[in-house]
Amino acid sequence: MGSSELIFRGHDEALPTADAYSPKPPKPWLAVTRPIRYLLLEQRLVFILVGIAIATLFFTLLPPSSSSPHKHDPIPFSFSHFSHELTTPMRYKYYEPHQVGFQSANSGGKIPLGLKSKTLRIVVTGGAGFVGSHLVDRLIARGDSVIVVDNFFTGRKENVMHHFKNPRFELIRHDVVEPLLLEVDQIYHLACPASPVHYKHNPVKTIKTNVVGTLNMLGLAKRVGARFLLTSTSEVYGDPLQHPQVETYWGNVNPIGVRSCYDEGKRTAETLTMDYHRGAGVQVRIARIFNTYGPRMCIDDGRVVSNFVAQALRKEPMTVYGDGKQTRSFQYVSDLVEGLMRLMEGEHVGPFNLGNPGEFTMLELAQVVQETIDPNARIEFRPNTEDDPHKRKPDITKAKNLLGLGT
Repeated sequence: MGSSELIFRGHDEALPTADAYSPKPPKPWLAVTRPIRYLLLEQRLVFILVGIAIATLFFTLLPPSSSSPHKHDPIPFSFSHFSHELTTPMRYKYYEPHQVGFQSANSGGKIPLGLKSKTLRIVVTGGAGFVGSHLVDRLIARGDSVIVVDNFFTGRKENVMHHFKNPRFELIRHDVVEPLLLEVDQIYHLACPASPVHYKHNPVKTIKTNVVGTLNMLGLAKRVGARFLLTSTSEVYGDPLQHPQVETYWGNVNPIGVRSCYDEGKRTAETLTMDYHRGAGVQVRIARIFNTYGPRMCIDDGRVVSNFVAQALRKEPMTVYGDGKQTRSFQYVSDLVEGLMRLMEGEHVGPFNLGNPGEFTMLELAQVVQETIDPNARIEFRPNTEDDPHKRKPDITKAKNLLGLGT
């Protein structure tokens, strides 16, 4: 029959059925034995034991807790010593990490201990200039972190070079007319040429610095919640009819004169500052700075103090216009910096006049320079001109009549 015999013919008996599938019974200790076998076969247990041994050795060699790496000041033994500590101005107190066998993990730097207030991060625009560099010195000495932003139009790198190795000092070459993004707590906005010689050199740039630059810095203060201080000028009073000028005096100004790029630029900067304060809630301060002198002044900036000093040093006659009885007030730069910092830390918006209430005539000033630099220096009188840098003291009687105040 060959292969036909393999064909099922359909007999009456039932087909054989296969046994039903049943899975292998679960092993109860498989979850425990499998990790143990893995550790033994792969020798992971050896590495675990070695790690435990190293950790034990490390903690054994550490000094006991009694010799803590922290240096604590001893408790004062008398109330007088304690009161002295309270009255001594101290912004930060540091401890030096104690060096142990493997060196302290903190040996990379100092850690503030018992801070009375957090370190401030401050940006100073125009910080390489005459006033700005002295302000940076004071802020660094106080313990703050300072970022100087300057395009070096009138500022000089030499004014801040002594801070280059200080980790709390940064210098950015940047023009404030262009936006700048920083994370800071306070902004001192000093960027702008302040002497006629400099701001007349490029009047359009001067007014852009005052307007666009102030807008950029106010926008930065708004974004990061920083307090903003604007350094304005006594020139906002123009050619004043009131003497001395008070902050409520609105001035006698010329919007189209050769100095208007500076005068009107500062007036606009004050307007923008107050608008950001009222409209956006920015914390602002406004300082109107009067005549200031001191180290790092540019000798050819065209101001009367530097003019007299430069003429005396060059053996030239010191030029006094008119009869020399015009009066000016002069403040030393350190006093101005003190005023700016107090204004920033205070609660009043301003504007505030920052200057010296005492006044000197131009002739008295020339005589002081003569006595200090060269007793043989000659004082030369010249007639008044329209651009007299000394500006004649205003006639108070005429001013009162013009203001309707009578005599």
